[in-house]
Amino acid sequence: MSNVLRASGWRTPLVILLCGCLINLISFGPRSTFGFFLTPMTGANGWGRDTFALAMAIEMLLWGATQPFAGALADRFGAVWVLIGGCALYIIGIVWMAFAQTPLELHLSAGVLIGFGLGACSFGLVIGAFGKLLPDKWRLLGFGVGTAAGSFGQFLFAPIAVGLIDQFGWQQSLLIFGGVLLICMPLALVLASPPNTASGPGGARRLPAQSVTQALAEALGHRSYVLLVIGYFTCGFQLFFITVHLPAYLVDRGLPASIGGWTIAVIGLFNIIGSISSGWLSGLMPKRFLLSAIYFSRSIAIVIFILLPPSPATTLIFGAVIGLLWLSTIPPTSALVAIMFGPRWLTMLLGIAFFNHQIGGFLGVWLGGVLFEATGTYDLIWWGSILLGVVSALINLPIVEKPVERAAVPVAA
Repeated sequence: MSNVLRASGWRTPLVILLCGCLINLISFGPRSTFGFFLTPMTGANGWGRDTFALAMAIEMLLWGATQPFAGALADRFGAVWVLIGGCALYIIGIVWMAFAQTPLELHLSAGVLIGFGLGACSFGLVIGAFGKLLPDKWRLLGFGVGTAAGSFGQFLFAPIAVGLIDQFGWQQSLLIFGGVLLICMPLALVLASPPNTASGPGGARRLPAQSVTQALAEALGHRSYVLLVIGYFTCGFQLFFITVHLPAYLVDRGLPASIGGWTIAVIGLFNIIGSISSGWLSGLMPKRFLLSAIYFSRSIAIVIFILLPPSPATTLIFGAVIGLLWLSTIPPTSALVAIMFGPRWLTMLLGIAFFNHQIGGFLGVWLGGVLFEATGTYDLIWWGSILLGVVSALINLPIVEKPVERAAVPVAA
């Protein structure tokens, strides 16, 4: 790692951090605004909310399913072409989404293509690259700031999306976002990394080479990793239900659409604080306790929000509180995987965890639409989110924060 940085003097840790953060900002920004397209798209095409929700749910699922494979490719060959290919699929999907005229076209564009694209160009690949390229003293900061950058994209793009839709319509807004995503391609070149090596700390010992299947068997047989992955399900369920359905939920409760835009923006803004703070706290306290506190606090915040009468003030306060907890699970989760298994297959193992996160996202988005169409309310899904938060808070407590034990072999002097 250090040899790579010395060989490319301009590619300092700060440059790597900035370029990775810009990729996260730009790639996550448009995706976080799709909830604002629910009402105009379904209205223009005569679809129910369940049709749009299924497209978003397919996207969530494929986003997660793609990440372990994209992560394995990035771990083996480097992240650059994986990121560029993912960005290309994302752009094609968002342009096709703008012209989709049938539910099948919507599901193939917003669901399949954007799902595959996000799986190969979103923050999981960037966080994995940070784990390989950044020095130890930068790594936890990189996990936190990289996560926060995606949140700033949400904060930045939410009001932009509302303004663009009002000014140009939803189709032109999607095309504009497709053009903005082109910026990620040259930025990806900065995250080039060398092929996997197996050098140990200090050069005195070397861990035996580990294949993909060996890494998978080791991780999936590790109790703490399995608990971490199971708990991550709740994160996706809560986040993507709120992202997609909150704007419509607020309109249903008599609030103007602009409040939804500003609430999503406030979530993104406060998540910058939450993600950076989470990265900092991950170095000061047991990460399992931090994760448990985050999940439990989310449940409390949701209970208070849905029981209070609807108003702009309470909604924006909810956005601020949930924003502090929004993606703050990522730094301690990423740090725990790195501690347990090291950097070699980090991106792939994070991708597996994220797949379960996206299964949660799939169910949160899809069930939100299905249950609303069946009952005319989001109440069941809100209470389900609360219960899952409590369960995940308990699941994370038994996690053991130490490296797996592997046999090492001496390196000849």
